[in-house]
Amino acid sequence: MSQWLEQLSTLQVLLLVVAVVFGGSIIATVVGALLVRRGRRSPKVLRLWSKIAEKAFLAVRRPLTIVVLDEVTAVIQTGHYTQNISDALIENYDEIKGLVAEKVAEDRNTKLVQRLPGYDAIVSEATEMVLRVTIQMLADPRTDELVRDALRNNVQQIRQAVREREHEAIDEHEPPDPAGTGAPIPESSRYAR
Repeated sequence: MSQWLEQLSTLQVLLLVVAVVFGGSIIATVVGALLVRRGRRSPKVLRLWSKIAEKAFLAVRRPLTIVVLDEVTAVIQTGHYTQNISDALIENYDEIKGLVAEKVAEDRNTKLVQRLPGYDAIVSEATEMVLRVTIQMLADPRTDELVRDALRNNVQQIRQAVREREHEAIDEHEPPDPAGTGAPIPESSRYAR
């Protein structure tokens, strides 16, 4: 039995503790409910077990979060995320090119420029060039390394915040605005001219 426990990773031990405490608290709740239904008071042992279970959950919560973040960091280091985006751009190349042409045509700032001869060829070539360069940049291992480093640094920052309980001092905030709702860009935006 002890050899089996020694072979478990930290994550497995924490999950085992959570499972035992959770299972015990469920059993205590069911037994307590049955006793109360029969007109008896729940035994002091069950009330004590419930308090122990609650304290165990609170004690295990942060270390378990940190262990999970460590696993996430390890998984992030194995991926090739920018290559996946590059592959998706290649796969949907024609659709993206058409989408760019459509959005440029809808832009109110290009109405005057659209009258120039060769406008469609210029937009087509500019779109082709931007897509080619973007695909090549995303396929480059240096970009992949940049994204992995950024993700790793973000996870490390989150892990540090969890360890120092920084997140507990922050008030609830409103969720972000939904993206991609098709709402017009406000006049105050630096991109709207």
